[in-house]
Amino acid sequence: MTDIRFYHLQKQTLDQALPMILEKAYQADNRIIVKMSDEKEVERMNDILWTYRPDKFLPHGSKKNGNASNQPIWLTDKEEKPNGANVIILTQNTTSDTISEYEMCCEMLDGRDENAVIQARQRWKEYQKDGHTVTYWFQSESGKWEKKA
Repeated sequence: MTDIRFYHLQKQTLDQALPMILEKAYQADNRIIVKMSDEKEVERMNDILWTYRPDKFLPHGSKKNGNASNQPIWLTDKEEKPNGANVIILTQNTTSDTISEYEMCCEMLDGRDENAVIQARQRWKEYQKDGHTVTYWFQSESGKWEKKA
């Protein structure tokens, strides 16, 4: 079964939190898919990942860059896995019909969007019903991610 983690964004935006999550996943030798809501958001995040910190580099790409099989982090708005990913990160209330093909799924949940919170609660129940391990993570005052449930 897939390890599913809900990351509840309350202290940071997706643009701030996603690079940190990607760093940890990449450092653990994972190959990662990041699913965004549309192509415009994919390209926006692509630009952010090139510039989020001058002292860090996350090897990544998107359709615009090509060479998907060579990219350890692939940004997309499609249901695809061209880089052989074992981790999927769902952002902007996106979903995936292929969760069980991954070892881990991270859902980045915008706590300021009530509709997204309601939909995430429903997905939580469905994941549990399907037998996945589901956990909830929040950011402490110091900004560190901590498991709450």
